[in-house]
Amino acid sequence: MTKLFLKAIAAATAALVLTACAGAPAAVPTDGLTTVNPGKLTTCSDIPYPPFEMEDPTAPTGYSGFDIEIVGAIAEKLNLELAVIKVDFDALQSGIVLAAGDCDLGTSAMTITDERKANIDFADPYYDSLQSLLVRKDSGITSLAQLEGKIIGVQQGTTGLSYATEHAPATATLTHFPSDGELWPAMVSNGIDAILQDYPVNFQHQKDDPNFVVVEKYETDEQYGFAFAKGKNDALREAVNAGLAAIRADGTYDRLYQKYFG
Repeated sequence: MTKLFLKAIAAATAALVLTACAGAPAAVPTDGLTTVNPGKLTTCSDIPYPPFEMEDPTAPTGYSGFDIEIVGAIAEKLNLELAVIKVDFDALQSGIVLAAGDCDLGTSAMTITDERKANIDFADPYYDSLQSLLVRKDSGITSLAQLEGKIIGVQQGTTGLSYATEHAPATATLTHFPSDGELWPAMVSNGIDAILQDYPVNFQHQKDDPNFVVVEKYETDEQYGFAFAKGKNDALREAVNAGLAAIRADGTYDRLYQKYFG
C-alpha cells in the first residue's frame, strides 16, 4: 500500500468523525478495494458463539449477533453487501481459511494475540473481554481452584484454553470442543463440570438458563479484532478500520453494544 493511500485513509477517517459529529451520514471511500466476491464483504465466522454470532433465519445473511451486526454496519459504510460463511474456529484463528481466500476477513470474537499475529493481520480492536468460569448453580463450586479432579470444558484454539492450561488445578481434566455449539450441550447433559471461556458467552448461558451461574471472571486484558490474511489486503483492512471509526462516531456501535450487552 502506498503512502499516498495511507494518507487518504487517515484523511477519510478524520472527515468521517467531523461529518458524523455534524449529524450527517458518514461514508467511507471504497475506490480500488478488492473483495473475494465483487460487491460483497464476505466474512468467515465460527457459529454459534452467542451473543457474538448466532444463527438467525430472519436476518438477511442467516446470522445475527454483536459481531455480525458490527461488521454488517461496516459493510454498509463501504457500500458492500455482507455475506457470512460458517467455519471452524481453529481454521480461522490459524489463518488457513483467510490465506486460502475463502473470505475477506474473520469475524469471530477473536482475541488479538502475538501468536496469532504471526499468521494473520488484525484490524483495530473493537471489543474488550474477560475470561470466566460457568458452573451449575447447585454444584457448590465457587472457584477454579475447587475443580480438582473435575472436567473443565474449553474451546480448542482459544485464549480460554490457554488460561485454563495455565491456571486450572493439575488434577482437573481439560476437555476440548470445536465450538460453543458442542461445549454448551455437554454442560447441560452433565458431560462436563464447568466451562471456561469468554465472559459474555458464559453470561449469555446464565441469562438463558438460571440453573447455571458465572462464579468467576478473570482479567486478561483481551481485545477482539477482525482478522485478515497476512500481508494480502492492507487496503481493505484500512477501509474496515475507517468503517469502524465511522460507526463509533455516528452512534451505531453504541446502539449495538447496548442491544447485546446493556
